[in-house]
Amino acid sequence: MSVHSKSSSAQSVAERAAELRDQLHHHAHRYYVLDDPELPDVEYDKLFEELQAIEAEHPDLLTTDSPTQRIIGKVLDGFTPVRHAVPMLSIRTETDTEASGAVAFDARVRRELELDESDPPIEYAAELKFDGLAINLRYEHGVLVQAATRGNGETGEDVTQNIRTIAQIPLRLRGAELAPPVIEVRGEVYIRRDDFDSLNERQRELIAKGAKNEKTFVNPRNAAAGAVRQLDPAIAAKRPLSFFAYGLGAVQDWTIPPTHSGLVDALQAMGMPVSVERAVVHGADGLVEFHRRVGAKRDDLPFDIDGVVYKVNDRALQQRLGFVSREPRWAVAHKYTAQEQMTRLLGIDIQVGRTGKLTPVAKLEPVFVGGTTVSNATLHNQDEIDRKDVRIGDTVIVRRAGDVIPEVVGVVADKRPPDTQAFSIVAKLQSKCPVCGSEITREEGEVDWRCSGGLFCAAQRKQAMLHFASRRAMDVEGLGDKLVDQLVDSGLIRTLPELYKLGVAKLVALERMAEKSAQNLVDGLERSKKTTLGRFLFALGIRHVGETTAKDLAKHFGSLDRILDASVEQLLEVNDVGPVVAQSIHTFFAQPHNREVVEQLRACGITWEEHDGTADNAPKPLAGKTFVLTGTLPTLSRDDAKDLIEAAGGKVSGSVSKKTHYVVAGAEAGSKLDKAQELGVVILDEEGLKALLPP
Repeated sequence: MSVHSKSSSAQSVAERAAELRDQLHHHAHRYYVLDDPELPDVEYDKLFEELQAIEAEHPDLLTTDSPTQRIIGKVLDGFTPVRHAVPMLSIRTETDTEASGAVAFDARVRRELELDESDPPIEYAAELKFDGLAINLRYEHGVLVQAATRGNGETGEDVTQNIRTIAQIPLRLRGAELAPPVIEVRGEVYIRRDDFDSLNERQRELIAKGAKNEKTFVNPRNAAAGAVRQLDPAIAAKRPLSFFAYGLGAVQDWTIPPTHSGLVDALQAMGMPVSVERAVVHGADGLVEFHRRVGAKRDDLPFDIDGVVYKVNDRALQQRLGFVSREPRWAVAHKYTAQEQMTRLLGIDIQVGRTGKLTPVAKLEPVFVGGTTVSNATLHNQDEIDRKDVRIGDTVIVRRAGDVIPEVVGVVADKRPPDTQAFSIVAKLQSKCPVCGSEITREEGEVDWRCSGGLFCAAQRKQAMLHFASRRAMDVEGLGDKLVDQLVDSGLIRTLPELYKLGVAKLVALERMAEKSAQNLVDGLERSKKTTLGRFLFALGIRHVGETTAKDLAKHFGSLDRILDASVEQLLEVNDVGPVVAQSIHTFFAQPHNREVVEQLRACGITWEEHDGTADNAPKPLAGKTFVLTGTLPTLSRDDAKDLIEAAGGKVSGSVSKKTHYVVAGAEAGSKLDKAQELGVVILDEEGLKALLPP
């Protein structure tokens, strides 16, 4: 059967291919530009695969603007020069970051236009100054035929293959049949901050696994520029690039709107992504207010900017104003305070986080950056120190953006003093936690060193208590974040066993603690003493030991003493326990102070039923079945339903996939129910679940 047989016999293969291209372009625009998809991913994929199959069967129907051609292209030997039909000129930068910078620009424009105080305010188009890479996109009869970098303004480089991988950039303009013979759209390629963080996280994982020629990126702009200039478009396609349009290059047979704001609206109507953070304002006051308003939200924007851009809105006035030294008199970039500065690295301290993670912190010669004076900055981990070759005494580049913790992003190598030494966390700490003296460890494949004294280390005290008291662990009702802060900060609690020595009198002495609340907590602690071995193991907060692993350990060994004395080899015999988890458990219980805390907790009266460790080999009715829970069930809580499923041998997952056997849906079920219906997964209500469970 031909792949296109599903279409009507009256419709030719060529017509079907054209129809599919139109549909795919439409849905891609809804998804990538408008962020308002009309079609589930699975349905989009079906259309895409149908078009791919048609083009494979009929190569003559393949077009350069087909959605299937985004990531097609050979590895280049180099970039071909492109001479811009209309030069890509830069605009003047106003380095006065205060309101006076905007006022000065308006005054210059009024002076050039010979306006006096009686003349009305000038209308301006105000936009963001994106921190990315300028690109010129050439469309002929509505189809993207070339993309080029700015280069020196006169000549750039052909980067068409890489630009085609950016899903936001249309391969064909909306209304292409009415498009002019030539229109060049200019804009900025950039990387969103969240995409940049995810990219660097993936890079760190690759580096940790021993991948060659991989690196993390200093900032989103460098990452975007590097991606655009990749000779292999397949590599560029892996970089999360985005695009905003904001101007024009060459145009043939098209009436350009009379204002800049109208031009941007027209580009948006053609399907180009444009920023919503733009405005038409009047006079110096309007410019000042726009600069202030954007500055206030700068750190909350999903991408980096280093200023705003003001343009005289009326294109006729732009022509009157003209250029000076190849810069337009009618536009200016008004910068904000720099977010990167150079300073000297005076030392490196090691901080212990709430989860035991060791973070190297740079002690800096104070420097004003990102609107504040910075004297400390993160160095992330030993791998980052090694990669950047950061040494005490170096001149370093410090970056700060809003509330983000300042970080050292690089070293100025030619300013390095002689006789500096490479820095090692292990050497500095002599392999001991700086807070509690426990051994520091780093698991294979991990980038972070950690303190192994989870129950003992003062730096981890609050996190350990909150986890210990959580609902799926010891379930101590009433012990939340604020109360834990008070207990630890006041010195009442230093170790977990001391929780069980709290009395009403001690608790009432705390701020905002009434006698009834104090009694409720004491009662909750008393109730928590009767638990299960699985819950107790999970409550200890052993790295990599989640609820399921804790239950498997309890089932396999039957008693805590057997687990305490188990070798790595014995731990590996437990269901789903691999080398990393086994080593983590063994290391935890090898620490004398961790064992001491465990014994003290037992002495407080915490008890559970133990057995001889013989595995229950009876068949489980739900063995091998995966469930997903969504919505609110009539009588069962989410935790109760999970416990029942797991007791019957089933597994509970957090997401629906083709491997899901059942979705149990209650009131106000959300997207998981939609996904299940889409994939044809069996959907149960509470009664349906109970029918599968043993009596």
